[in-house]
Amino acid sequence: MIPVSLPRWLGASGLFCLLATSPAAAQVAEVAIERALARELELSVGDTVRLGTAPDSMDRRAVVAAVYEPRPDPAEIAKRERHLRMHLPDLAALLGVPDQVDRLGVGLHPGVSADSAAAALNRTAFGFRAYPSSAIAAESSQTFLVVSRFHRAIAVITIVASAVFLLCIMLLKVEERRMDAAVMRFVGVRRRTIFGALLLEAALVAAVGSAAGTGLAFLAGAATNAYYRRFFDTALTFSQITPQIVLFSVLLSLALGLAAGGLASWRLVRTRPMVLWGRG
Repeated sequence: MIPVSLPRWLGASGLFCLLATSPAAAQVAEVAIERALARELELSVGDTVRLGTAPDSMDRRAVVAAVYEPRPDPAEIAKRERHLRMHLPDLAALLGVPDQVDRLGVGLHPGVSADSAAAALNRTAFGFRAYPSSAIAAESSQTFLVVSRFHRAIAVITIVASAVFLLCIMLLKVEERRMDAAVMRFVGVRRRTIFGALLLEAALVAAVGSAAGTGLAFLAGAATNAYYRRFFDTALTFSQITPQIVLFSVLLSLALGLAAGGLASWRLVRTRPMVLWGRG
């Protein structure tokens, strides 16, 4: 069956008209209707509809043979189009252009190179142009690439701002330990030991923050998917948190926490005990 793309306003303008009776099967074509379109027009399997290229030319009848769920496609979300599928002869007769197609898909056996097949088809005849599906996907994904770069820029800015904020927190945290550090220095505790203790505390804070941030990210992703799946009526995944993202975030958080804690601790242990005690 051949998919036919229908803008949403066509359904409202009378492209489909539900009939109460069904004509003979030999005189009626069969169509498969997208689930969202079937719900909007209150159609089910076995119903008969009228088809036409304009509201005043709906002279062909078709029986709803199936209601299908389309594969989630990010490129189709913003278009808000509805689709039905027809057999090629029925579509050609409806459009009045037999033996003509705008585009078609060719399946390849496993192991066959798409680039080689496209090159062979382009050398075979003229009047058409063959492209690998990867090239078409890359061309149609330019908008998503721009959005991805925009998100990456926001992520970099957020990381830099959070690093500065984390450093300030660690400096304040270490400053609160001035008296403790002074006492430990007076009783003979080495600088290396004090530095290691403060660094271990910074690592613990960073680990707890990473766990809390990961949990918050999963909750935010689940809320985002639930809202937009309902809004667009699709099974598409809008927010996906992969193990690679979690690993990168945790390692980055630990690295920033250790760097901030190390800098603050180094500044503290380099200060003389009397200054830490407030007498220097």
